[in-house]
Amino acid sequence: MKPAIAIPAIAALVYRAWSRKSLTPLGIATAFLTAVAHAVHPYSVCFALLAVFFLLGTAVTKVKHDVKARLTQSSTGASGGEGPRTHIQVLANSLAASVLILLDTWRLKKEGVYSDSDLCWRKGSDVLLVGVVANYAAVAADTFSSELGILSTGKPRLITAPWRVVPPGTNGGVTLTGLGAGLLGAFCIALTSTLLLPFCKNWSTVDKANFTLAITLAGLGGSVLDSFLGAVFQASVVDLHSGKVIEGEGGRKVLIHGAHSIQQKASAKARSGAVSYEEGREGIANTSGIDDSAKATKRKQEAGQTSPEKHESRKVEVGFDILDNNAVNLLMAASIGVASMVVASIVWDLPITRVISL
Repeated sequence: MKPAIAIPAIAALVYRAWSRKSLTPLGIATAFLTAVAHAVHPYSVCFALLAVFFLLGTAVTKVKHDVKARLTQSSTGASGGEGPRTHIQVLANSLAASVLILLDTWRLKKEGVYSDSDLCWRKGSDVLLVGVVANYAAVAADTFSSELGILSTGKPRLITAPWRVVPPGTNGGVTLTGLGAGLLGAFCIALTSTLLLPFCKNWSTVDKANFTLAITLAGLGGSVLDSFLGAVFQASVVDLHSGKVIEGEGGRKVLIHGAHSIQQKASAKARSGAVSYEEGREGIANTSGIDDSAKATKRKQEAGQTSPEKHESRKVEVGFDILDNNAVNLLMAASIGVASMVVASIVWDLPITRVISL
């Protein structure tokens, strides 16, 4: 990408994130480095995909913010809705693409064609760009699906158990509205890439149409894969009082035990120790050695030695607490990018060793 275009474009993107407070300060710094990594590639489409994904993502987040605030709850105790995105969230969506872009840039420099004025993307030449486009189609589809799918009037169903209805915002919960939104997000990225990629003459109109369709389907597949990974490896925590799904701040894990119940347990433990000490003293003084059972029960209740479950305000609705939302996104994006590259290498009859050797 030409510096005359890259510098003001990166500055505009950073300024927008700062002025809208859509990213944390460290998130802005990470986004700046990510934008630079995308801009070093001679094809402007790489930076364009990052910009389109960022702008579309912030737009759909704003659309559903009020609805999500009513249907979900933040781990901090406030109503749901997205706050500024962190550097981890930026990397979760763009790290795999950044690596592929830098690898392709290195390949072009190695082949001595990086600065060629007539440089174009030959059909069947390499598959790294396929991975880049598929990465952004997948994360865009996932963003549209999760952010707009919550607007669905229908009840979400768990992807691993379609007969089970789950609360809105549950990881792995899918609706037809969400799947349709995911398809739209993937198509936006696929169309952007088709319009901006410098295709060589060996790409026909039908080839370009097939490429758009393939990337759209890959993006939708990424959204479905993200739902599956979320349902299995990510714990969806529900507030027992409101029945709402609790979202971790910055895509992090949600503590299953609320802060209030943890404080209760610590306080109860201290009171329990004090009561046990007093009971021990009384036991020595009391020759019978037998305390009244009702009095003992009362002391235990005062000490907080009742069943801890009744103090809990959260429970895991579905999933194992192994990965957080950011890890699921990164794993999904990288998987779809690699899978798309493998499929492209098979369709174009390219040896996989060529892809790996790059």
